[in-house]
Amino acid sequence: MSISLVAGLGNPGRAYAATRHNAGWLVLEALAGAEKLAWQTQDRFEAEVARWDFAPDHTVWLARPLTFMNESGRAIQKLAAFHKVPPAAITVVYDDLTIDLGLLKISIQGSAGGHNGVADLLQRMGDGFIRYRLGIGPKKPPEMDLKDFVLGRFTDEQQTLFNQQLPYFVSGLRLLLAQGPDQAMNKLNRRTLPT
Repeated sequence: MSISLVAGLGNPGRAYAATRHNAGWLVLEALAGAEKLAWQTQDRFEAEVARWDFAPDHTVWLARPLTFMNESGRAIQKLAAFHKVPPAAITVVYDDLTIDLGLLKISIQGSAGGHNGVADLLQRMGDGFIRYRLGIGPKKPPEMDLKDFVLGRFTDEQQTLFNQQLPYFVSGLRLLLAQGPDQAMNKLNRRTLPT
């Protein structure tokens, strides 16, 4: 089944723009910029949406929910219902602190892993969507509060690494859309940074 909805999770507003929790938004911004796509705020979906004609007869909707992270599922559910997109054709791009910064992991099943945006989506739509997980870990110092960590900004060194990896994250999404999750997992799920 072709992927037809890609949602990047994050929080709206300037205060959150460069935080770790907005990694999903940042990757979708980079993808939209590379493809010269225009974002439109669509109030009925509570999201910014961009249409991408990925291939003949294959339209992909990019979405950035404007609901704040903890209610991300509401916007994605509305979009999916309107465009008649089943969970298996949805990819959700989001930060994951169990994965080292700069790496990514694609998976289809699993728990929310403590991520409130994913938990909301699971509650509203059930499982079966593709998870495109962007590493922001490990949490340092370990005793730091989880919320403070994810809503904090990258250090200069971390930001440099994330920016260096942005083209890799974007090309990984293209690969996922072109070849499907199994092929993408084989090529992209790794334990060390690509050289």
